[in-house]
Amino acid sequence: MASRFHRGAIAYTQNGRSYVVDEVDDGVVYCSTENGAETEFSEASLMTETEWNARSDNKSGLLYERLKQSRFYAPPSGKPDRAGAEQVLAKIERLQPGILDFAAFSTASRILTEAGDDALVAKLAVAKCRDIFEAAPPETRASLLAFMLGVQTDILIGAGRLGDNLMRAMIEKGMASHSDAFASFGSRRRI
Repeated sequence: MASRFHRGAIAYTQNGRSYVVDEVDDGVVYCSTENGAETEFSEASLMTETEWNARSDNKSGLLYERLKQSRFYAPPSGKPDRAGAEQVLAKIERLQPGILDFAAFSTASRILTEAGDDALVAKLAVAKCRDIFEAAPPETRASLLAFMLGVQTDILIGAGRLGDNLMRAMIEKGMASHSDAFASFGSRRRI
C-alpha cells in the first residue's frame, strides 16, 4: 500500500506540530523538526498538509461558536454589581479607546491557546470577538477585563465610581505587561 507521505513533505500531529518527512518505512514515518531533532510516528497518527488544512478550515467554521460556549463567558461567581460593571466598562472604553476590543481578542486568544488551537488565533476577526464579548453580561465583561488588567473584579468595578485619574493609573499598570501586544493589535483585521 502506498504511503500518504513522501520525502520532504510536511506532516502534522493532532496538536498542529509540523515535521518534515525524512523517510516512510512499513507504516512508520521518520521526521525531523526545523532545528534538526529527529522523531518517528505511526503513519496513522499524522496528517498530510491537505488533511491539516481541511481540519483547520472546519475548526474555524465552528470557532466562534466554541468561543461563545467557553467557560470564560460563563456568568462570574458571586454577585458583581451590574450597574457598576456597565459604568466601569463605559469609563474604561472612554479613557482608553480600543481596550475592550483588545480584551475581547485577548480572551478569544486565551480560549484557543488553552484548547491547543494556537494556529487559529491568526484567523480571529476582532469584530466577531467583540460581538461575542458584547453579548456577555456586563458582569462577565468586567470580570474578563479585570483578569486582563490583573485586578479583582470587585476592585475594578469599585474604581469605576472614582475619578478618571485613578482609572487611568489602573489601566496603565494593568496594561504594562500587554503594551507590545496592544501596540501591534491595531494592525489586526477587524472583520
